[in-house]
Order: sequence, then structure tokens, then C-alpha cells
Amino acid sequence: MISAGESMEIPLINAEEVLELKSMAQQSARSRHAKILHAPGAYENKVFNAMLSTSYMQPHQHPGVEKVEKIHLVKGKLCVIYFDNDGNITKRHMLAENGLTLVEVPAYQYHTYIVLSEYALTYETMDGVYDPKSWKKLAKWAPKEGTEEATKYLACHRELCQTV
Repeated sequence: MISAGESMEIPLINAEEVLELKSMAQQSARSRHAKILHAPGAYENKVFNAMLSTSYMQPHQHPGVEKVEKIHLVKGKLCVIYFDNDGNITKRHMLAENGLTLVEVPAYQYHTYIVLSEYALTYETMDGVYDPKSWKKLAKWAPKEGTEEATKYLACHRELCQTV
């Protein structure tokens, strides 16, 4: 984890772009939308990610020693949950504009996000050339996105995050 005092360089994003990302997330079946800032095939991946409170991201890990994910909260409130290989919660970090705004998710660490505000905007970086076949490994013990079980799973974890 990166402490509250540390920061990372975040590209400028204006209010109009933030509203556009939020609007795109509202139109998305997944309730989120990413603005990719890096060139295709780049080693260093940089993305803004707008996520609504209804967005469920199936817990996953990024396999590869270089795939350390840095998540910087720009707007909103977000809980990052870490799991062991069996789906047990091992750690939770609350990201809020007036508190901790940056976490580093180790490679091979199962994790997910729970948006606790109307929406959250993050700036995320990770090394490694993007390949959809190997970029992330979804947790088999967690419900798939778009299922009724996922809705229940999200609600349960949202409640757990209220106690962080």
C-alpha cells in the first residue's frame, strides 16, 4: 500500500471530460467506462476509469510480476478489497478524496472495487503490454458480471465496506 502522503503524477482532466466519462459509464451495461491514455502495445498502461455505484467488477488478479496496479482516486469514494486464493477477504482500503487516495495492488493479488459514492473516478497505471488473454485472471469463486448472484455479492461487499 502507498501511504496517504505519497502521490503519483496524474494527467490533467477537466470537468467536461469527467462529465463525459460519467455519462459514458451511465450508458454502459457494466456501469463503468475507461479512457485509455496509452498507445496500443505500450508497456506502461495509463487509464482513467469512471465507475458508478452499481458497477460490479468480478474479483481478479493480474498475473505477471510486472503487473503491479496503482489506483489513484480522483473523485468519489471507493473501497478496494483484497482476497486470498479461496475468496476470503484479507484486507480492505478505503479511498476517499479527503483521506487515502492511492493504493498499490501487488501482482497476483485478487482484488475488486466497491464504489461507495454516486460514482468514482480513478487514474490507474500498470506495467506490461496488454494482451486480453493474459491481462487478468478472474476469480472462479466469485460470481460472473451481469448475474443475479453478482448483484447480491456486490450488495454484501458494499455493506462490509461501510465498516472500514
